Amino acid sequence: MAEIRGLYAITDPRLLDGSRLLTACEAALRGGARILQYRDKPASDTQRRQRALELLRLCRDHGALFIINDDSALAADIGADGVHIGQSDGDLSRARQRLGPDAIIGVTCHGDPALAHQAVMDGANYVAFGRFYPSLTKPHAMPADPAVLATRLPMVTTTTTTTPIAKVAIGGITPDNAPPLLKAGADALAVIHGLFGSDDIEARARQFSRLFNNRL
Repeated sequence: MAEIRGLYAITDPRLLDGSRLLTACEAALRGGARILQYRDKPASDTQRRQRALELLRLCRDHGALFIINDDSALAADIGADGVHIGQSDGDLSRARQRLGPDAIIGVTCHGDPALAHQAVMDGANYVAFGRFYPSLTKPHAMPADPAVLATRLPMVTTTTTTTPIAKVAIGGITPDNAPPLLKAGADALAVIHGLFGSDDIEARARQFSRLFNNRL
């Protein structure tokens, strides 16, 4: 199982239209993003498949993981590393059946440890907590306490390894406000506007990446 750690970049069609998507994501990957999630609900099925294939190639070139948001069928079709599922987005067991035992499946758990424990019992590889700060993407999302990042979770066992469940922090994160989340226990920082809203995406990605280098 690949490690869920570092800068976790998430695309947003409001920030990255079709013409900017690839160049922006490549800049984020050059800057050190270790995981890229493709999130593009307004696009047609044909557009989403084509863009996902292009992003998958970029991730392979940069040694990063590629996750599809809320579409396990697309993830299985193109051979993505996994899928991310929201609380109302779909069935984790069905996603596991489609993607196989070693695929990465992440689940949104807001600020609720009980949801995280249930996600692990259902077979998730990582849980996403947040929002921790005011969010431009989901301004009405309920805030989460950073203490939730210290939640003790069971290990995940695949056909080849046993690893800890990763905890991903999301919601209004910037290089300046991220350190308390890392200190609280976040393994990865999921960022949308804090990364792709920057005038220099590669430089901003490097700022985030240095936060993880400093933990070594």
